[in-house]
Amino acid sequence: MKLNRIHHVAIIASDYEKSKYFYTKILGLKIIRENYRKERDSYKLDLKIGESEIELFTFPNPPERSTTPEARGLRHLCFSVDNLSEVVTELHQNGIETESIRVDEFTGGSYTFLKDPDGLPIELYMMTN
Repeated sequence: MKLNRIHHVAIIASDYEKSKYFYTKILGLKIIRENYRKERDSYKLDLKIGESEIELFTFPNPPERSTTPEARGLRHLCFSVDNLSEVVTELHQNGIETESIRVDEFTGGSYTFLKDPDGLPIELYMMTN
């Protein structure tokens, strides 16, 4: 298995505007794209940091930190891969369960999730060409 780099870190904020100000004005991260997802009443702000990104989310009334992906705080760790199907096959051969492969509606990239031994959500992401 070959993991290339961390693609992004996702954070769920309790106050979108305060967090957006902090990451863009205080830390100076560049906004790549900002989307409002009406069906989830959720903002998604993609920020650039070096060759990686931070995804800043909001959700109505997020629960306190737990291991579920939609909780406030660190959401998941994501690794960029060259061939998602091959990596998923290798994980399954090693007894690691993954979710179904999905396609991101905004970027077109393919992704799936798995959990580490402590239940931390990990995403594997393959960019489209």
